[in-house]
Amino acid sequence: MRTRKQTVAALERELAQEIARASHAELDRERLAHALDAFEDGVVVVDEKGYEIRRNPAAERFHAGRHGAALAEEGITELLEQARAGVEQERELLLFGPPREALLLRGVPLVRDGVTVGAAAFVRDITELRRVESVRRDFVANVSHELKTPIGAMELLAETVASSDDMTVMRRLSEQLAREADRLARIVDDLLDLSLIEAQEAPTRDRVPVRVAVDEAVERVRSMALARNITLRIVSVPPDLAIDCDPTQVVSAVTNLLDNAIKYSEDGQPVEVSARREGDRVVIAVHDEGIGIPSRDLERIFERFYRVDKARSRATGGTGLGLSIVRHVAQAHGGEVAVDSIEGQGSTFRFILPLAEGAGGGNGGNGGSGAAAPAGTISGNGAGANGSTPTTEEV
Repeated sequence: MRTRKQTVAALERELAQEIARASHAELDRERLAHALDAFEDGVVVVDEKGYEIRRNPAAERFHAGRHGAALAEEGITELLEQARAGVEQERELLLFGPPREALLLRGVPLVRDGVTVGAAAFVRDITELRRVESVRRDFVANVSHELKTPIGAMELLAETVASSDDMTVMRRLSEQLAREADRLARIVDDLLDLSLIEAQEAPTRDRVPVRVAVDEAVERVRSMALARNITLRIVSVPPDLAIDCDPTQVVSAVTNLLDNAIKYSEDGQPVEVSARREGDRVVIAVHDEGIGIPSRDLERIFERFYRVDKARSRATGGTGLGLSIVRHVAQAHGGEVAVDSIEGQGSTFRFILPLAEGAGGGNGGNGGSGAAAPAGTISGNGAGANGSTPTTEEV
């Protein structure tokens, strides 16, 4: 028989083992809790009676929330009740915000030895996924439509030319056929440019004076401006202001902004381009006094093929891709693009890029909206690159 001392020693060993097992179990629970807290999806866990035993930070925003959050919490509760009854379900919840959100809710029963001992609900934010899917669908539909329009026109014009004996008519139709072919080529070129920018993980970087990029862009649209009697003004671009960039992409972006300003201005109105330093950034601003942009369209103008005035855009030969190219170039260079516009009064687009290390250009102390100063006036505090009055050039 075991002595009392041996029995006590055995009990102490068993107790030590139980404490060790409990300690390991507690450690496992802590690890699981930390893992759930780090989970991007919202997670809510309840026991078999429906009492909540765990809710991670991502799901906290739905608890005692209002509006969309309250609807999500209601959906979580319903799915947990069904999961406790052994039914696994999922549903998609669309919240119209603001901001607009798409949430995927999923409830699953927690089963041990064939018995449901609780339930868990998972909430995944699929807003970006649905947005990308929508953009992809719209892109395919828009590309099909945009390509179909000039191709259809070219087919009709070619048939008419083939059946006509009148040289005057044939010449006029041939000119129209050439314009439609040119439009089709521009659409394809813009699509290729956009695809190249998106596929490029890091654009090539060269030190480029901002004035050089602006001058090149102005030169590209000069003939278009002359045809419309539109004055192009370069306002206060410090000569030592520079950026590290892909020159081709940046010049293309500024050209698109100028092209857009000219197309949506009336004949004889001025278009101004300026550049200044704001902290560690360079702001290239293009200002026009054209038709402006309705407030309802401001959020969408940088989407592919989105047009505020579809008839005017097609009449002027626009592809609907210019502003999308500008946005992608800015993002590829770690920058952004912004717009201020009042319908009927004009627009100011700001193309914002990081300042090249060691570049000058003053501090851009006005911190304003980025609109170029009208000719003969001084913008903000009137300081140029080294405190001088800004210069305005008509080109």
